[in-house]
Amino acid sequence: MTKYLVTIVGPTAIGKTAFAIQLAQYFKSEILSGDSRQFYKEMCIGTAVPSPQELQAVPHHFIQHLSTTQDYSVGHYERDAIAALSKLFEQHDIVFLVGGSGMYVDAITKGLDHFPKTEPSIRENLNQLYTDKGLAALQELLKEKDPVYYERVDLYNHQRIIRALEVCLSTKKPFSSFQNKEKPKRPFHTLKIGLQADRPVLYDRINRRVDIMVENGLIEEAKGLLPQKHRNALQTVGYRELFDYFEGNYTLEQAIEKIKINTRRFAKRQLTWYRKDDDIHWFDHSTAIDPVVDFINKELIG
Repeated sequence: MTKYLVTIVGPTAIGKTAFAIQLAQYFKSEILSGDSRQFYKEMCIGTAVPSPQELQAVPHHFIQHLSTTQDYSVGHYERDAIAALSKLFEQHDIVFLVGGSGMYVDAITKGLDHFPKTEPSIRENLNQLYTDKGLAALQELLKEKDPVYYERVDLYNHQRIIRALEVCLSTKKPFSSFQNKEKPKRPFHTLKIGLQADRPVLYDRINRRVDIMVENGLIEEAKGLLPQKHRNALQTVGYRELFDYFEGNYTLEQAIEKIKINTRRFAKRQLTWYRKDDDIHWFDHSTAIDPVVDFINKELIG
């Protein structure tokens, strides 16, 4: 029997979790998270992890299974998720992958690119540049060395920028030149479903989600994580802005407004990433699951 990984993608706050749960219940299957920030058990409110009721409704994997003190890369995730899928496909013909982190979803569906080894001293120098001159210096250097990747990467993720720069400086070639090479073949088929909404609707959903997070205790959650603000897991919208508030750089009202602005920008970057993938079949976020179930069944039969 052919196995299918059905991925549910789309911008933040579009409703992927609830939609995927309905589909997984219909097909009596399970869900893997492809959201890299939902991996961390200390980051609950700010990452909109599924509620206890949602987690009980359908078995989930890769939800709050790590600590922010652990280093966990997309390479680790690819290895672990493929191993988990191998076991899940022994019990199910269809498994669902839900994610807002395009790189992590691609790691499973397409496989990762392989890059040459780099000199440790280059990374040390880049880390020192970040310490001395901040994120803007890294961004400008990446724009100079690899303008193509500069347009793709999360410019607030300093570790991802440093990784690209160390390859650029070690090889004298753009980081992007090593991407999109031949990938390993997966022992399953992939079917991609995207959820979308008109921009005003999406932005309203984002703004309301941020307000709900604040009401549910996001400020207190972020305050408890302030000593770890340097960790990669916490270079995340919703936490960075509150760390600045705690340090007196913003008022609370300014920090909350910046969370909304930066989340909307993040959603725009997500959509830019997904729009490049012609294999994604798009549905409006308000679509009932029936036509999507019909679409999935038709694809399986076809």
